[in-house]
Amino acid sequence: METPRTGHASSSAVMFAFACVYVCWGATYTAARLGVHFVPAPALAGVRLLIGGSAMLAFRALRGKRLLGSMREMRRLFILGVLMLFFGNVGLVWAEFYLPSGLAALLVAIIPVYIAVIEWLMPHGERLRMRGEIGLALGFIGLVVLAFPSARTGFRGDWHQLVAIGVLLVGALSFSIGSVWSRGTRFSLDPFVCAGWEMLAACVCDLMLATFRHQWGRATWNHESVSAIAFLVLFGSLTGFSAYTWLLQNVPVSKVATYAYVNPMVAVLLGAIVLGEHMYGNEWIGMVMILVAVFLVTSSKMQPDHEIPEIESLAVEN
Repeated sequence: METPRTGHASSSAVMFAFACVYVCWGATYTAARLGVHFVPAPALAGVRLLIGGSAMLAFRALRGKRLLGSMREMRRLFILGVLMLFFGNVGLVWAEFYLPSGLAALLVAIIPVYIAVIEWLMPHGERLRMRGEIGLALGFIGLVVLAFPSARTGFRGDWHQLVAIGVLLVGALSFSIGSVWSRGTRFSLDPFVCAGWEMLAACVCDLMLATFRHQWGRATWNHESVSAIAFLVLFGSLTGFSAYTWLLQNVPVSKVATYAYVNPMVAVLLGAIVLGEHMYGNEWIGMVMILVAVFLVTSSKMQPDHEIPEIESLAVEN
């Protein structure tokens, strides 16, 4: 979904928008980690997306934007919502029940590397320069380094963290596939309207999964869970995404792309401050490797007019 870049924005507005994207999206990992201990992942993600998507569509309707596209467009939006916000988001939220939020954010940071691989494998896909290829190799080595402690624990009998990493990486792959597909898809609808429908498409799947697995009875609706959902809706889905879209209109895409390696660092910092999480030894090494890999890949791919996918802390948010 492309948005024209106007290039007329004050430096204070740009700084505020970057702060929203960096801090709000980075903090969604902490909020999801808190919320999933009270509300099962499909229910948490479903309620969050139901409120966020409905609010997004209502706001755009009040601004006079058209809400419905052709049947073909609506079908594509549904598929994108399922790929990016259902498989991607609910897997991440579920994984955060077993993984520290900082580690989850670092694993999700591999998405730009995934996208580069998918495009490289596609016929007539985008090729990387040498530093991008180095970044691909470094990124996957960094994944192995990050996942090694959980894998070792899993092989000794405690398999939850190992499975959580697998689910998270599969979800990230689904998000990456949706992101690549969305690049070649043009919609007649407003970008925020498209985002709202994608949220509602994922919401339907989340709520159906929660109902099918009888998880509503396991949800605890208290101050912590309601606050977590409110934060995810207000600062993740609405504030963060709005700031991201505005930045795409006013700032070179190569600068906007920095969120991909700033968000994980914010998540690690907030995880330590708010949740008391700690990273050890090889996890720090893996973090550096992945962040350097993301920088190499994104800087290798970025051209002045190149549009990056609309990713909310997936993501999409978290």
